Amino acid sequence: MVSYEYVLGGVLASLLASVFIMIINSSRKVEVVEGANSVNGFVRLPQNGTFTPAVVEEEEKDTDVVIVGAGVAGAALAYTLAKEGRRVHVIERDLSEQDRIVGELLQPGGYLKLIELGLEDCANESIDAQKVFGYALYKDGKDTKLSYPLENYSSDIAGRSFHNGRFIQRMREKAATLSNVKLEQGTVTTLIEEKGTIKGVIYKNKAGEEFRTYAPLTIVCDGCFSNLRKNLSAPKVESPSCFVGLVLENCDLPHANHGHVILGDPSPVLFYPISSTEIRCLVDVPGTKVPSVASGEMAKYLKTVVAPQIPPQLYNSFIAAIDKGNIRSMQNKSMAANPLPTPGALLLGDSFNMRHPLTGGGMTVALSDIVLLRDLLRPLHDLNDAAALCNYLESFYTLRKPVSSTINTLAGALYKVFCASPDPARQEMREACFGYLSLGGICSYGPVSLLSGLNPRPLHLFLHFFAVAVYGVGRLMLPFPSPQRTWLGVRLILSASGIIFPIIKGEGVRQMFFPATVPAYYRAPPVQ
Repeated sequence: MVSYEYVLGGVLASLLASVFIMIINSSRKVEVVEGANSVNGFVRLPQNGTFTPAVVEEEEKDTDVVIVGAGVAGAALAYTLAKEGRRVHVIERDLSEQDRIVGELLQPGGYLKLIELGLEDCANESIDAQKVFGYALYKDGKDTKLSYPLENYSSDIAGRSFHNGRFIQRMREKAATLSNVKLEQGTVTTLIEEKGTIKGVIYKNKAGEEFRTYAPLTIVCDGCFSNLRKNLSAPKVESPSCFVGLVLENCDLPHANHGHVILGDPSPVLFYPISSTEIRCLVDVPGTKVPSVASGEMAKYLKTVVAPQIPPQLYNSFIAAIDKGNIRSMQNKSMAANPLPTPGALLLGDSFNMRHPLTGGGMTVALSDIVLLRDLLRPLHDLNDAAALCNYLESFYTLRKPVSSTINTLAGALYKVFCASPDPARQEMREACFGYLSLGGICSYGPVSLLSGLNPRPLHLFLHFFAVAVYGVGRLMLPFPSPQRTWLGVRLILSASGIIFPIIKGEGVRQMFFPATVPAYYRAPPVQ
């Protein structure tokens, strides 16, 4: 009898315990409905991280880094971190080859970073990439040639120009060859947050199924139209102009293997090779709207306003490209880096920082950031201490400044100087810039070394910019100064200051010129 009572009591206790556990668990589950538990693009989780079956859950405890986006930054980063032994899950919205009209010119400084990452074979003859050795600058029928300072480098070091889509596909293919890279097509909709730390992402795969994937570190590289950057930064996006893109076929540039910049009215026109038979033309149109292609207004604008200003050698091919009708446009964007350090997550590429594409510096900044991030993460075997990692990676934002601020500031300042203006002081600044660069020697060598990414020194940029302004004032004072010309010289200096100082302020004066005074500059890897 005693034995029977013990057995019956044990059964009843087990049943009660099971019911109690079920009640506790059900009270802590998350309701998955549209918008529930989502704040500013984040999904807030209960402490035990349990979910209802409405969303497929991928534990993926063996993933070290989730990368959102597989463009230039995302694909290069995936390969780089995987080569370091990290287990990487890349989620890209569209894995097919894209046809874009920017991201086609890589400066020599960027190519050096590509070599550091072991990706130089993605920008070679296999995609019909072309070497670029400098620029030719045109104004009012005059031209000057500005060569990259490559004397101290091997013969292979130069800029590269190519079809952007081909370049990205080669990097994706190379990353996918690594066994610790999972490359998946899907759209990331939300960052998953728990107690202020990013734990992973929610995404929809190609079939429309919704998944969650987790990793100690999520790196967002989803491009200039990022829908996640607002959660990790305080972005101030500016849209100064649009690029209208054409492809000229079977013609030769006046200066072979050089980019060509025409200081047109109202704004610059660019030409550079993207294959052995094609030349990209980018026409800058100020503002956020361009003439309609469908109505024929765009063709009329290009033929009547732009065509008369381009070099005669390119005129017929330019008109033929217009008549062919494959005219495309895109909005140019500029955005200073303004991160909100968040444990478990990081921004990179155009989702983090943009500049006017006039100088072709975007890919150089992105690749330089990847090299820096790789080196910072290299001493760390475990990325799971999100708070310590976030604190350590604050150094990234300061250490990147020499390269990024030099290229960003130069792009913004040159665009404003190169655009036509009714202001006489701005006109003089434009004339002075062309004259200064035409002098040769340090006056061309210095600015081009900054432009190329080979000399990322903000102070040198500042000095050259105001040397141009002083040169402009000197032109006004010869042969004899007059009150009107003296006043115009004063206005020229004020105009130059009005161009560059707001850009420097956006980049951060202290980080740009005195990075060693920023405490984060000295952050050491967390002890593991």
